[in-house]
Amino acid sequence: MIRQMISGAALSLGLMASSAFATDLSALSQAEREAFRAEVRAYLLENPEVLMEAIAVLEDRQASQQTVADVALVIENAEALFNDGYSWVGGNPEGDITIVEFTDYRCGYCRKAHDEVAELIKSDGNIRFIVKEFPILGEASDLSSRFAIATKLVEGADAYKKAHDALIKFRGNVSVESLAKLGDKMGFDTDEVMAVMLSAQVDDEINANRALAQRMQIAGTPTFVVKETLLRGYVPLEGMRQVVAQSRAN
Repeated sequence: MIRQMISGAALSLGLMASSAFATDLSALSQAEREAFRAEVRAYLLENPEVLMEAIAVLEDRQASQQTVADVALVIENAEALFNDGYSWVGGNPEGDITIVEFTDYRCGYCRKAHDEVAELIKSDGNIRFIVKEFPILGEASDLSSRFAIATKLVEGADAYKKAHDALIKFRGNVSVESLAKLGDKMGFDTDEVMAVMLSAQVDDEINANRALAQRMQIAGTPTFVVKETLLRGYVPLEGMRQVVAQSRAN
């Protein structure tokens, strides 16, 4: 796409630089075309900043188009994003802004974002926060999400939060045995949690999140939804604060 933009810019600039050529390029002779190409090349070599300007215009245009498309995706999937009836809800349940995070416990950037998101929610005080379990990085990710969801089903929302925080910081090998030890350490009914991990209810939640992510064109983690803004990837704390402020203002 950028190459096409550069080519278009080069042609336009070449035409402006040499009014002797006809505007209908198909009418040029072979010799005229070669002269035209040479003049365009010379102009761009003398004025390389023109290409950078053209690239900047293209990138701004593409970003604007992506933003419009993302807003449409959020609106179309608002109920599943903000009120699915099964995802854990934290922060201020009555907050004026809702943040949704698609997360994977084995994702390095999800781990980096975890404490910053927690600080954002704590310092703001008026954010409703929803976690979408979205395991995409292999078996360890899948087991971790299953353990977190099973904990929520067996032990409740507070226990889920404890499991979520522990899993995002867990550095050991993830296995059924290591998760059982983690459950014991946190005082859960571990036998029941482990039994529920492979249940149809857990399958349904993970599959629903994956289907939602596919509809939203989300392929990586972390991905955040802030009101109607879709943030694909890690955003530092101050950036998140700016997005929240802009969402409130709009």
